[in-house]
Amino acid sequence: MQRPSTLNFRLGLIGYPLTHTLSPKIHAAALQACGLQGSYLPFTIYPTDKQGLQAILHRLRTGDLHGLNVTIPHKQTVIEYLDELTPTAQAIGAVNTLCLHDGKLTGDNTDAPGFLTDLKRFFEFSAFSLQPSALVLGAGGSARAVVYALLTDGWNVTLAARRLEQAQQLAQSFPNYQLPVTNLTNLSLSTFHLLINTTPLGMTPDIETSPLPENAVLAPGTIVYDLVYNPRETKLMRQAKAQGCRAVNGLGMLIEQAALAFEIWTGCRPPRQTLWNAVET
Repeated sequence: MQRPSTLNFRLGLIGYPLTHTLSPKIHAAALQACGLQGSYLPFTIYPTDKQGLQAILHRLRTGDLHGLNVTIPHKQTVIEYLDELTPTAQAIGAVNTLCLHDGKLTGDNTDAPGFLTDLKRFFEFSAFSLQPSALVLGAGGSARAVVYALLTDGWNVTLAARRLEQAQQLAQSFPNYQLPVTNLTNLSLSTFHLLINTTPLGMTPDIETSPLPENAVLAPGTIVYDLVYNPRETKLMRQAKAQGCRAVNGLGMLIEQAALAFEIWTGCRPPRQTLWNAVET
């Protein structure tokens, strides 16, 4: 990417809502740990505000900003305004990291490697005699990154979403795989080793919502991975723990994807423990 001539990196996050985002804390810690001057600010862009989205991208294109993260609901809609995508972002069909590379506004995706790195803290592929299976809840930009990460790591993946058409479009984005698409109404959860929630259900302030029905029964030993990290324990996680299953939130993924994006922008690899300390204090 084209880095600023001075060590004053102007970075940020676009999305909506951003009230509870931890990204500024993470990136402030990364800047300090790497001995760099700069700032990381949230830029609230409403879902239908195309003019606002184009305006913030213009600041990146002209060098007023040096890097942007993208979160809900712009991970897919922002693509039409970019000049190019990295191969990973192209395969996923969603971006979460933007930079100016050789004069071109470029979209990348660090969600997928960030998710997979954090997941492997809990799952070792070698622990299974058969191919492990995962159920992905949701079909938005985050779901695309999770599905891509799982498929490239050798998992069997099933999609479940309220809007089946959106899930079917996601499945068709990976034509080399046969991805079953379903809803949760009549779905048995007993065959899955891993359940991942990529929807915002359960996120603050709607902490009493869950993507699973109240009477959902999980298989013993299932790991539930909820991309939501605010609150730290969601209703979905409580449902899983009540059945003796292990449940984790998406804070580790947030930190990993942030560190990878920061490295793209600055060339510096921030120490992960420093980033964890930033969000745990």
